[in-house]
Amino acid sequence: MDVKKVLIIAGVAVLAFFLITQPTQSAGIVNDILDTLKEAAEALITFVRTVFNG
Repeated sequence: MDVKKVLIIAGVAVLAFFLITQPTQSAGIVNDILDTLKEAAEALITFVRTVFNG
């Protein structure tokens, strides 16, 4: 088994453990990540609109 596969399996195991033992905190982290991605997308859209609309 190569190192990359071992690291992926270990990462998935840690993620599953965290999701099972602390579901509320996990949901909060996911919401924070999604909010950040939403804000980044909105900023990019605003930039592109400004560039093309002058």
